Amino acid sequence: MAGFWGKRKREQEAAQAAQDADLARRAEQALVAADERIRTAGDELAFAEAELGVSLTKDLKAALESVKTHLREAFQLHQLNHDEIPDTDEELRTRNARIVQLCEWAEDLLDEKTTALADSVSRVRQAPQIIEQVRRDAEALAARIPQTRSSIERLSTRYAESAMHQISASADEAEQLIAFATHGADVSERRRAARQNEEANLALETATEATRRAGALMDAVEDFEIEALRAESTLAEVVADSRGDIIAARSAPKAPAVTAAVAELEQALEALSPAGSRNDPFAELTQLRTANTALDDAIAKAQYRAQNPLPSVAQVQHSLDDADRQLGVARGLISGHRGWIGADARTRFAEAERLRIDIPELIAPEETREQALAASRRVAQLAAEALQLAQRDIDSARPQQQQGWGGDGWGGGRRGGGGDIMGGIMGGLVIGSILDGIFD
Repeated sequence: MAGFWGKRKREQEAAQAAQDADLARRAEQALVAADERIRTAGDELAFAEAELGVSLTKDLKAALESVKTHLREAFQLHQLNHDEIPDTDEELRTRNARIVQLCEWAEDLLDEKTTALADSVSRVRQAPQIIEQVRRDAEALAARIPQTRSSIERLSTRYAESAMHQISASADEAEQLIAFATHGADVSERRRAARQNEEANLALETATEATRRAGALMDAVEDFEIEALRAESTLAEVVADSRGDIIAARSAPKAPAVTAAVAELEQALEALSPAGSRNDPFAELTQLRTANTALDDAIAKAQYRAQNPLPSVAQVQHSLDDADRQLGVARGLISGHRGWIGADARTRFAEAERLRIDIPELIAPEETREQALAASRRVAQLAAEALQLAQRDIDSARPQQQQGWGGDGWGGGRRGGGGDIMGGIMGGLVIGSILDGIFD
């Protein structure tokens, strides 16, 4: 048996030694790779600064400085592994693992930052093509300006100013953006010729964004006409539905809220622009939908109230009085037997008292009267449960009478019963004084 365990231990030591050797090899390879990555990242930073400027490459520069700082720790750990002072296997293992961790972190960080600059560098190298594309886009957008102005003029004869305000200035704004884009392309070209690459890149980016916004403004004019026609179609459907709702409201339960909602919906229908006049289909649709929804809600509430009559104040007050009576009974029993009452009864009684506090404020408003009634019934239920649990605790804690010596004992009566009861009561009082501090 001893030979078996010895062999197994040698196998484990050999396996650990192989793992340690592999870790040491990985640490050396990672250190060499990280050092090479720092060198190449420095070259990439120099090229990027020449093409993009200092401000756009500051993240890569900061990352490179951070990597150099932390890699000093890795080189120091490597030096400790190969100095003249002998080290334990655990010390070597810990240092090599740290070296691998630092090197992997360094490479990941540099890869992240250099990748982030790749798109910027690519755009800079393609700057002549991008400038030419900006000019072509600006020329194509400028050709759309007359059509956009014509569409705005045509739409303004059909729709009110409140609807047209979102596109009325679109043609002028797009024209200004096109001019700005063309100017930005010229500035970028001149700055690049002067080797002011950072300013050239900024001008090119703003020119590209200007052409995008100009196109979006002119597309919005075409989209407006489509959306306005869709709103008009929907408005016609909502008008028909609203008139049907007004007719249906006549058979709904009579309620002030329904009457007011009907009047508001009728007013919204009357406020609609006459056929053939300039209108704002978006605003009219919103107003009519709001009034229509309000009528639907009022009818639903009136129907619910007809099926579920609102309790009177006297009814809620009567329920609250009943709850107070049950609370009083439970309070008297629990207060008189504080040492015998357990946590369940006390918890229900405390919850009932907490709910009771908020009920008076809920009785008068019609919106909360049902809530007040439900809360008062809940208080009564909790008080009844607390009373039942308290009585159970008292019954279980009360000492049972026992037979005296010889059956009937002296004089044929029970002996020792009174003493047992008094002892139980006194014991209960003592225990109660202790438990009272726990449950209160």
